[in-house]
Amino acid sequence: MKLKLFGAVSVAALVIAGAALAEYPEKEIQGIIQWGAGGSTDAVMRAVTPHAEDILGGKVVMQNMTGGVGAIATKYTMIQPADGYTVLMGAENPMLYKVMGLGKFDYNSDFEPVALLARGVPILVARPDAPYNSFRELVDYMAAHPDEVKFGSTGPGGLPSVVTAMLSAEVDLPATFVPYDGDGPALTALQGGAIDVMPAVLGAALEGIKGGRMKVLTLVDATPNAAIPDVAPITEDFPGYGKYLPWGPFFGVFVKAGTPEEVVTKLSNAYLEGAKAPDFVELLDNRAYLPLNLTGDAAKEYMAKWQSVTSWLVQDAGIAKTSPEEFGIPRP
Repeated sequence: MKLKLFGAVSVAALVIAGAALAEYPEKEIQGIIQWGAGGSTDAVMRAVTPHAEDILGGKVVMQNMTGGVGAIATKYTMIQPADGYTVLMGAENPMLYKVMGLGKFDYNSDFEPVALLARGVPILVARPDAPYNSFRELVDYMAAHPDEVKFGSTGPGGLPSVVTAMLSAEVDLPATFVPYDGDGPALTALQGGAIDVMPAVLGAALEGIKGGRMKVLTLVDATPNAAIPDVAPITEDFPGYGKYLPWGPFFGVFVKAGTPEEVVTKLSNAYLEGAKAPDFVELLDNRAYLPLNLTGDAAKEYMAKWQSVTSWLVQDAGIAKTSPEEFGIPRP
């Protein structure tokens, strides 16, 4: 009789627990944005989240928590309960923390991906009066004029440094590298003629391109892009870059590892459905971001490839603090 009673109590407890999960969310959800107000991550998350809220039937209170290349927000989320009431809204940076010495954690090890929403597309831009109009012409020009071309940079691990490392993996780049505190100041310097060439995200440079204040030398991608239809992908002239692509900064929503599967599923469904909203699709188009709409194993596979490619690029360029081998990150 005691065994039967124990079984009945256990079943009842499971039913109650299941009912509690089914009612998620019962209170406000914290949305911790890794980057500051007005930035790309902030814009993406504030555009999609109201639509996700409608589907969830709950409220997500978003807060910008900056610092440490996103590490402050990431660590904060990691110390919260794994109950789905704190979600991290971030970009790709944690996938480089290990090799750049910023932490021994990343999305695949310590989080569950709710949704990878979109990615940016890298390009190489030049001042409009530069004596080259394509990446091939730039390579030939640098061969004839070593160290004359001034390349903009934003420090180790940033997009410009990774794209430069990628380009250097296939061709010689005998350039002078000029550091700036962020993409914005570097692109301003380019438009003013202080530097000649700059790797950038298409969305950040699009206004300057349309205004004729800079020109695109190449699309660092394997497929054409509707925002700049006259620019060929880099793989047309240099097919060797295909092994690194597609590549670019990405935006996603994450919860702490161990969050109940039912909660992750509810959040994933809400954000993936919210990403179909016309105003969010328009935002992506206007900023030249490409939709990803990945969750679960597909999202983890995408991030693992990104981590492998990027970690080994910065390692081979000599800017990693620790070899990817130390963390079991395979070479692509």
